[in-house]
Parts: sequence; structure tokens; C-alpha cells
Amino acid sequence: MMRQYFEAVAEAVFAALDEAEQATLWLSGEQSDFIRFNHGKVRQAGQVKQCYLTVQLVLGNKHVAQTVTLSHVLDEDQHMLLGVLADLRDALGDVADDPYLLLNTALQSTQRSEASRLPPAEQMVADIVAAAAGADLVGILAAGPVYMGFANSLGQRNWHETASWNFDWSLYSHGDKAVKRGSAGTEWDAAALQTAMAEARAQLALLARPAKTLAPGSYRAYLTPAAVSELVSMLNWGGFSEREMRSKRSSLLKLQAGEVSFSPMLSLSENTAAGLAPAFQAEGFIKPAEVALVREGKYAGSLVSPRTAREFDLPSNGAGAGEGSEALDMAAGDLPMAEALKALGTGLYVSNLWYLNFSDRAACRITGMTRFACFWVEDGQIVAPLNVMRFDDSLFRLLGSELEALTAERELLVDAGSYGGRSSTSQRLPGALLRSLNLVL
Repeated sequence: MMRQYFEAVAEAVFAALDEAEQATLWLSGEQSDFIRFNHGKVRQAGQVKQCYLTVQLVLGNKHVAQTVTLSHVLDEDQHMLLGVLADLRDALGDVADDPYLLLNTALQSTQRSEASRLPPAEQMVADIVAAAAGADLVGILAAGPVYMGFANSLGQRNWHETASWNFDWSLYSHGDKAVKRGSAGTEWDAAALQTAMAEARAQLALLARPAKTLAPGSYRAYLTPAAVSELVSMLNWGGFSEREMRSKRSSLLKLQAGEVSFSPMLSLSENTAAGLAPAFQAEGFIKPAEVALVREGKYAGSLVSPRTAREFDLPSNGAGAGEGSEALDMAAGDLPMAEALKALGTGLYVSNLWYLNFSDRAACRITGMTRFACFWVEDGQIVAPLNVMRFDDSLFRLLGSELEALTAERELLVDAGSYGGRSSTSQRLPGALLRSLNLVL
């Protein structure tokens, strides 16, 4: 129904254009259940149904845009959008020509509409409450369909509709000690949730032991996929952007120049085909199924938006304006996750990291802190929880000379953000065994 509604809105807008005008439409919408848990019980439940439409009016090399909220009442929305067009026409006279404007004139219409495979939210909530019985569970469940669409006055139409769920949750122990997890997917698996909850309960019991404070120094470490996500997300902070590379602000300049390399075990790609994000972007350019970013430790490519493509005379590969990854994929290794502690031997088990920032962007050096259920391990056995520590280290080193192994299993991690709308950004990552991680205080 949403796709047909988008078509009707698009027809009304494009029919009202003058002969010399062009227009593009970008739709983003959702119908989501949000349920908040505290102390293992439902504390707040509600549903969000919203739909935003960005109208861009183009005349020659001038363009202006406005974003509005659709009411889902066709007559009202059509009337409102005719007023938006009038406002945009008035604004065109106040803007200069844009030398880097690039519109997709090659018509590439696509459609991905997947029927929801999710049970009612009430069933998901019942499964969560049962799995968490007796524990101090806190978290937010978001579930339901997400819609994105593109249309232009040349005739191109693109539609993306998927239903997914994301459960961002923690089991709280005491003080600053908790076990944090994230679960997501397009199908609900109550058995997998029970398994994850049981594993978290086991770690929760370990958090009751006296905490250990480490002296600053270098330690062997195993990082869960969630902790690896924090590291590679720093690379995604402009590192994969062609514009940042050309302006010499990318953290991967030395990698691109061949001065340094990551471990041959490390391969990263923008794997749109395996992610939750749409295979098109706001200017109507189609994303390839996969874009190699790092291949066996070497620089393999970057994300190129239409504006960057026009400015530097390059082909665009469908990146959005921010040129950030929306479906980051790291190749798996051969270490079974069940054997990670044995392979670690003695060192740190790092479940989460937080407050990361660059301490030296040019050297790809970052700093951050351990978080939640992090443990000290001896001879492959967890001995004690760790008090919070700060690390400062280079990703060229951590994912280079110090990368000993990657796990054979990977986890799908979905951004739990919902500011303005549910995020469709995802990562598929293994855990990582490091020969050393530098703790500074």
C-alpha cells in the first residue's frame, strides 16, 4: 500500500512541473512497535507510523529541497505538495548554480518488497519476558516494516520495503557492571534469544566476583564482534570516503598510499546485497551489490557519492552524501568462537568499548574505554571482572601486526538508532584475537 501511495504522490508532483523543471522525491517511512523494558518488565509500549518526503526542484544547475511529513491522506498531501513546489520555485531565484550537481539520467528502476516474517509484537515481548525472568533486564525492542523510495520526473522509480526487529538490551548487575547485548534480524528466533540470554546470565554471575584493576601496559585480548564494531566504526568515520581521501582528511591516507597495511586476514567491503539498507540512494544512483574497501590488508577502494564523482571526474558507486558504509562486511577467519578463550590463554576478554575518538587521525590512532562485561582471563578461564580501563592504540597495529585470528562465526549488528527514524545501517563482523592491546590508565 505504501508503494502505491508513493506512486500517486509522485504523479501529482511531477504533473505540476513546468517544462524546464526537473524534480526528485525521496521517501523514508516506518511503522514500528517500540517497547521499553526495565527490571525485566514492560515499562512503555507504543507504535510509530511516520513518513517523510524530500522534494528537490531542479532548474538547470540550480536546485533547492524541502522535507515534509506526509499525512497518508492523499488529497491533503497532494494539495500540500503543490504549495511546497510554489515555495521551492520562489527559493530558486536566491540560489547560485551548483557546479557539482549530478543527477542520475540513466533510468534504473528497482523494487525490493519483502513480506514481513515477524510475529506480532505481543509474542516477541512474551518471549523476551520469559527468557529474562528473574533478571534485571533493561532494553528497547523496535520492530516492524521500514520503507524507502525514490522517484524522479524522468520516470525512474525505486522502492525498498523490509520488516526487521532490533533488540538492544542489557542485564544489570550492580554499580557500573552489566552485560550488554544486541540482537536483530528479519525473522524472530525465540530459541536463539533464550541462548543469548543464558550466556548473558552466565556472565552476570561472573560479574559478582571482586573486580580486578590492571596496571597500564600491553595485554593479549579477545574482542567480541560488538567490540570489533566500535573499532571499525572509527574507520567508517570518513576513512572510506573518497571526498575525505581527496581532501587529505581520511584516517586511511597511509593505507591508500601503500605506506602501511593491515593484516592479510582483514578484508572489508560495503556489502549492500547482504544488508538492510536500500540498494539506491537519495539522488537515484544504484549501489553495486558489493564494493571492496580493504582486500587482504591492502587498500581496495572507497565510497564515492555523486557530488564527489562530479567534482573529481570519477564514477559514482552509489554512496550517500556522507560517503559512509551502511552495510559493512568483514571477512571471517578460522577460529571457532567457542575456542576463543582457550586461544586467548591469559589476557583480556573485551565485550564492549565506548567513548572512542581519534588521538591521531593521520596515524589512525584511537583512544577509548572498556565497557560493561569485560573480564580477566587466565589459562582460558575467566577469573575476574575488570574495572574500566582506557586504551590508546593504532588501528594499523591492532588490525595489522597484532591481529592473531578472526572467528569463523560472524554476528549481524544493526544500528539501534531511531533519531528521526529507525536506522537501516548494519555490520556483519567476527570476533578478533589480538596479540596485544595497549592500556594507558
